[in-house]
Amino acid sequence: MSEAATETPLVDLSVENASAEFCRAAIRWGFVQIVNHGIPTTMIDDVWKRTHAFFGLPHQEKRQLLRSKENAMGYFDQELTKNKRDLKEIFDFGAVSSANLAAGIEQVNSGDGVNQWPASMPDFKKTMCDYFAACEKLGHQLLGMLSEGMGLPYETFHPYFGDRHTGFMRLNYYPLEDPLAQSESADATPLGDMALHHHTDAGVLTVLLQDDAGGLEAMVDGDWIDVTPIEGALIINVGDMMQVWSNDQYRALLHRVRPVHGRSRYSIPFFLNPSYETDCTPLGSEPARYRPVNWGDFRRARADGDYADYGKEIQIEDFRIS
Repeated sequence: MSEAATETPLVDLSVENASAEFCRAAIRWGFVQIVNHGIPTTMIDDVWKRTHAFFGLPHQEKRQLLRSKENAMGYFDQELTKNKRDLKEIFDFGAVSSANLAAGIEQVNSGDGVNQWPASMPDFKKTMCDYFAACEKLGHQLLGMLSEGMGLPYETFHPYFGDRHTGFMRLNYYPLEDPLAQSESADATPLGDMALHHHTDAGVLTVLLQDDAGGLEAMVDGDWIDVTPIEGALIINVGDMMQVWSNDQYRALLHRVRPVHGRSRYSIPFFLNPSYETDCTPLGSEPARYRPVNWGDFRRARADGDYADYGKEIQIEDFRIS
């Protein structure tokens, strides 16, 4: 690996050639850090404040919001990646349509369940929903850039999202010790050797906010490199569906989080995903390298492995045309 390939690229979205720079970085790396992204620092500060407060709640209070295979939204402390238990706690929530929001219904757009919010934190919901909307707007801007980088119109992918998109946001907390009591951990899948085990993101693209604890790594040219925290930056990484749509022009990189030492770690990814009805098919003039992938089928097969070991986890390479 060359000396230049030891840090992820940084793109300033305020400069004139930002779109071209972003696409070049996405083609070469799949992981790009961006600054001047338009999300106010005050909003991000408030999101961090509420995130720390939520994970500081008593364990049993958080478990009142426990998610399940039937309701994918809420809190969880036993998630698996690559059939190994991660050393983390999570909290997931999705977008609610304007009609449901006006009616006070928390059913998320994708039909993946119902948002659950901590009763003891009255400002938590508004803060998180405002940030969700800001990331969604940014995600669609970046999606348009990636589309143009493929030589396609800016709006090419937008019809696959709309009111039936399946995007969601996750709050991650990586503690120093297992959140499960010893009596619980004895019956759970054993912890693996990483805080978060290696994987690619299943969807289209991810907008990630990480703190300054470090530990995130991406695999570039066969080597694990640090995705070093940069103040004020967001990390954008390509997912499996964009890899298919772009016919490998944009590649989803393996990434992981090293074991946490000395201090806990927090991160907040927003996953931009299309409607479940979407069939992702390679675009462009080159011969297709993948069979069509139905996003709903792929997502459900991948999500089942969050809860239990069902054997080999489905991968996008399973759809590659040999």
